[in-house]
Amino acid sequence: MKHDFSGKNIGIGLTGSFCTYQNIFQQIQTLSETGANITTIFSNHASTTDSRFGKCQDYLKRAEEISHKPPITTIPGAEPIGPKGLLDLLIIAPCTGNTLSKLANGISDTPVLMAAKAHLRNNRPLVIFLSTNDALGMNLKNIGILLNTKNIYFVPFGQDNYVTKPNSMIAHMNLIGDTIEMAFSGKQIQPVIKSPHISF
Repeated sequence: MKHDFSGKNIGIGLTGSFCTYQNIFQQIQTLSETGANITTIFSNHASTTDSRFGKCQDYLKRAEEISHKPPITTIPGAEPIGPKGLLDLLIIAPCTGNTLSKLANGISDTPVLMAAKAHLRNNRPLVIFLSTNDALGMNLKNIGILLNTKNIYFVPFGQDNYVTKPNSMIAHMNLIGDTIEMAFSGKQIQPVIKSPHISF
């Protein structure tokens, strides 16, 4: 499905599930091509950590190239999102278990979490792209909390490797645009739990 988000201000909050970054950045590019005005926000770890999946400076540079503005990388930089009403929608993609658990418990100690707190005060949609190894473990209760929280929506997700990582779940990359479109209408796309990703 083609989407038209022309004139929409969409924030992308990136946290430390680095294995998803290659595909996530393709999705950010796709969102930009829909006409959306993109703002990127990096968590502390996302903006400072190099991994086997790439260097943080390269990701920061690519984010700026796509959005045509420097990424937000500090809590003071994220705080004005609320009072200035800078975003129509914020998606945390990827959203790690650490970020998910803090969000569910009202903690805002990273730029992405501050962006989420600031954005939610405006009663505007927040979309979660889940990527965590403990979705069916310690974080299951937090998923339940956020599924029942006003203005929070999930990209449909499933188990990515139930054989060796039975608690692990990740969202479906190809459903980001559809989820955002539904979230703008105040609806959770269904089904939330969608046929699992299989890897061995």
